Amino acid sequence: MSSNRRDFIKRTALGAVGATIASHSINAMSAKSYSKIIGANDRINVALQGLGRRYGAYMSAIADKKNNVELTYLCDVMKSQRDKAAIAVSKRIKNKPKLENDIRKVLNDKDVDAVFMATPDHWHAPGACMAMQAGKHVYLEKPCTHNPEEGELVVAYQKKYNKVVQMGNQQRSSLQSQEMIKGIREGVIGDVYNAIAFYTSKRGPVPHQTKTAPPEGLDWDLFQGPAPRRDYTDNTWDYNWHWYGWDYGTAEMGNNATHELDIARWALDVKYPEHVEVKSGKFHYVDDGWEMYDTMEATFRFAGNRTIQWDGRSRNGYDKYGSGRGTIIYGSNGSIFVNRDGYKQYDLKGKEVKQNLIPGIEDGNALGGGGQLSAAHTVNFFDAIRGKAELTSPIDEGAISQMLTHYANIASRIDNSFEVDENTGRIFNREAMKLWSRTYEPGWEIKPV
Repeated sequence: MSSNRRDFIKRTALGAVGATIASHSINAMSAKSYSKIIGANDRINVALQGLGRRYGAYMSAIADKKNNVELTYLCDVMKSQRDKAAIAVSKRIKNKPKLENDIRKVLNDKDVDAVFMATPDHWHAPGACMAMQAGKHVYLEKPCTHNPEEGELVVAYQKKYNKVVQMGNQQRSSLQSQEMIKGIREGVIGDVYNAIAFYTSKRGPVPHQTKTAPPEGLDWDLFQGPAPRRDYTDNTWDYNWHWYGWDYGTAEMGNNATHELDIARWALDVKYPEHVEVKSGKFHYVDDGWEMYDTMEATFRFAGNRTIQWDGRSRNGYDKYGSGRGTIIYGSNGSIFVNRDGYKQYDLKGKEVKQNLIPGIEDGNALGGGGQLSAAHTVNFFDAIRGKAELTSPIDEGAISQMLTHYANIASRIDNSFEVDENTGRIFNREAMKLWSRTYEPGWEIKPV
């Protein structure tokens, strides 16, 4: 990379860092006009870390020539994932990305400008911090952290290294959701006081873990990365790490609740709760290998008598709310239902008074997801790097929403409710605070900055 191009990207990124929740508009400029001003030096070289079900959601934006992006690396600890991804992306882009096993080698390449982190949960914050320290911008998939302390650390790294870090809760890039929030702020349903966020799925039984040799082509040591070392158990690496204890996953709260709780917090305009209470348990396929709760009801009470409730059912497909996922926001003069398709607004009598829906704009329940919102979120990331836009989901906001999922998981694990400092987010419970961080493999700790 030429020093001129790197200086340009570094210089233009400064306008995007530190964006706030109130910023929803994209300062669009036509590709033609922009190309006249910047030219070829505007290209952003990106790497993808994690080539499972999610990376395809970024490809339409990466492959779009208007975005002037070059995919330079495909990185995954599983050889078959790298090989499959190489074939898939070859049908969408002309250049041939390098295939790499170890993200640390990718981060050492000074020509890489940005990294997409789509790994298992335990890699997200450590990988993002490594990337920022190496001078890269980061698109950080949900959950942005594995535990509360990582939220503090990843925000501290962003501030120190002044990098663009977009969290992957793509509904923030929905024009319908942005319009809804604007209306709520203007009082269209009066004073908002409650939000119910929900997720319903039909996940089936999973096998019990059985100690065995790692699958051919899997770098088990690198898969574990920051997590303490243990023997491989089948069928850990391919998605079931979500349900096999807390080494790698964050259960359904980190896996899916992240999205709807973020919308609920955005709508109610709240930060940290004052009190957290949870009812959870494993109620389905009780003899299978699933080690987490599969059903959870959580209540977060905030100052000003505002409440967010979570209703998550991973393995019972009954659509209690008439949709697989979404958020209901209650105000003194009406209510709003919102999901990835858009929103419907109702008066106090339950009569629909307005709607803005585009069905199918984003896959809501499919593994990996993807669609127009993911593409828009990715483009917003590129625009923010260039200083053309403010991030729709900056990490300092995303990390606060992620805290709700961590609170719920901690309350479930200790089987107790607790109070929270609404200003700092710290928990007033010694047993709960023991889960504020995690044990890392020696040498993989995130060092404070």
